[in-house]
Amino acid sequence: MEELINKLKAEIIEVLNLEDISPGDIDAESPLFGEGGLGLDSIDALELIVLLEKNYEIKIENPQDGKTIFFSIKSMAEYITEHQAA
Repeated sequence: MEELINKLKAEIIEVLNLEDISPGDIDAESPLFGEGGLGLDSIDALELIVLLEKNYEIKIENPQDGKTIFFSIKSMAEYITEHQAA
């Protein structure tokens, strides 16, 4: 799981062009959106959806699941692990 979390951190930095952030700066359990986390917005959410589809071949069927899936990098890694095994 730790390897996947580190890979996701690097992918998110690349996809979202977060120039001043390194993977070590990101807490895997911090919120991705809003205060106290990376402060991502709805455009970033779309980029994360594309990242899951392109890199992990995972489609999010229910848009309501997005808040749970994209809460943190750890929650994304857990979702990927569950749905790639299925």
